[in-house]
Amino acid sequence: MRLQFEKIEPGPGTSFRVVHLTQAQTCWVYWHYHPEYEIVYIPAGSGKRHVGTNISRYDEGELVFIGPNLPHLNFSYGKEENQYEEIVVQMRDDFLGKGFLSSPELTDVHRLFKRAQVGLSFGMDTKKAVGDLLLQLPHLLPFDRMMTLLQVLQRLALATDVQPLHADGIRFDLNPKEQERINRVYQFVADHYRQSIDVQMVAEGANLTVPAFCRYFKRMTHMTFTDFVNEYRVNQARRLLHSARTVADIGFDVGFNNLSHFNKTFKAVTGQTPSDYRNSVVSGSAVVTTPT
Repeated sequence: MRLQFEKIEPGPGTSFRVVHLTQAQTCWVYWHYHPEYEIVYIPAGSGKRHVGTNISRYDEGELVFIGPNLPHLNFSYGKEENQYEEIVVQMRDDFLGKGFLSSPELTDVHRLFKRAQVGLSFGMDTKKAVGDLLLQLPHLLPFDRMMTLLQVLQRLALATDVQPLHADGIRFDLNPKEQERINRVYQFVADHYRQSIDVQMVAEGANLTVPAFCRYFKRMTHMTFTDFVNEYRVNQARRLLHSARTVADIGFDVGFNNLSHFNKTFKAVTGQTPSDYRNSVVSGSAVVTTPT
């Protein structure tokens, strides 16, 4: 199975990403890596665990903390689509600022992050201790979500029913050239999403022809380049919809050339119109529950 790089972006108004899966992601990235730390919690069931060099099974649910750039298989791989639940939390080690792990109050959490470099699997006692907290995360407001995550990290740091997964010292070929190239593409979109983006220019920046670039981007991300740009613009719009600006003004600002296209694309990505999303923000019910 080919190792793939996964690009992860936190949603608007948050410094880390929370995903609540209620069905198996049969078309998502499988054997993959990313520079973010990742907590995976599966409330019930059994299945295959493949983290680094460790291939094993889990029973009665799963709770793991995986360090950056440690290859792992999707935990929903091979599962029935409608008989599955999973909470995923993805964060950088500086998600609350470059020096936050150096705070004396976070000494245990700092040690946890270091230990997670090889992947950690937790036992039933810890699953029971933090499971309900993790299940709450997708439904909490941003401040409460951050405080709850810190509680989870502290409990993981103090857990005694924990075992390392990946054999220390073994390194994988993560193909830094491909990672650097896809990052250049992402940066180009981040810098130019407000404008009309010429795929020819992006392909030239990746040193590929347009057809080769389109195949490469789909292989690396499981998305077309057009879908990626539209999703990126929608995520920027979600952030701006917390302001008092008009929906039309926001749509044009993030690169959509007419309001109808903005409304249609926003709903395709989020399941809501921009106005409905803004109303849910006001009522405090807007949360990220699906992958972006």
